[in-house]
Amino acid sequence: MIKNIYIAGPLFNAHERSYLELIAAELEGRGYNCFLPHRDQSGIDDSELEGTNLSQGTKDKIFNADLTALKAADLTVALITGQDIDSGTAAEIGFTYAKDRPIIAITAYERRFRNLFVDGMISKTVNDVDDLLPAISSLNPQG
Repeated sequence: MIKNIYIAGPLFNAHERSYLELIAAELEGRGYNCFLPHRDQSGIDDSELEGTNLSQGTKDKIFNADLTALKAADLTVALITGQDIDSGTAAEIGFTYAKDRPIIAITAYERRFRNLFVDGMISKTVNDVDDLLPAISSLNPQG
């Protein structure tokens, strides 16, 4: 049964972060537990994230929090907008696939050529947030 969802996607601007937060709000409103990397980094305060030169300790905290959440996730929802799939998002997709767990990709109606290897790991692709719940239901018929 799908209960814990990892939300992957690029975090390079306010629009991307806002769209990821919209995804989380929709899923959490339906009772799913979501991990959103830029929102759910426990043990890291904002002062550690200022500037572009993060300390190795901060980098390690972020990596370990993300890895722990990926290991606990029953499903990854990945925002795959942009010129190409974001490298971090591709890594999260690959990790999820290697753990034999499903991945739902959201294109936000962008039609671009995708890396076919990464694309092959995706269980379902949807256009927007409104399409997520039916896609999850099709993967999770009993819950």
